[in-house]
Amino acid sequence: MGTWGPGNFDDDAAADHLSRLTDQLVTEVAEAMSGDPVGIEPDEYWGVAVPANLELLAVLARTDHVGVLLPEVATIEAWKSDYLAVWDSTVDGLGPSPEFRAARRAVLVRTFDDLAELRRLADAG
Repeated sequence: MGTWGPGNFDDDAAADHLSRLTDQLVTEVAEAMSGDPVGIEPDEYWGVAVPANLELLAVLARTDHVGVLLPEVATIEAWKSDYLAVWDSTVDGLGPSPEFRAARRAVLVRTFDDLAELRRLADAG
């Protein structure tokens, strides 16, 4: 295909680069989600980095550039279920206010749901 426009992401090399970047984000999430659940507790690195990676993927997917690779909807939904189970069972031990707890949980749910919807749209063509 080569080059199809003047933009920074309008050629095969850029699409390959974007594929590698998105694959790295997805791989990190997959590894975190398949590891010890303690690693995704709200006060742990991957407890913060997993939703951050998912939001980065959503931002990239919204650009509609060639090369953005998203996980399957079933995978995103399984990650959501597992992540929220850990979050729900551990966040109260950190002493958040009820308002923060509710607001943060809503953001987490939206993060997973947005990415799943973007994948659905991509699958629909």
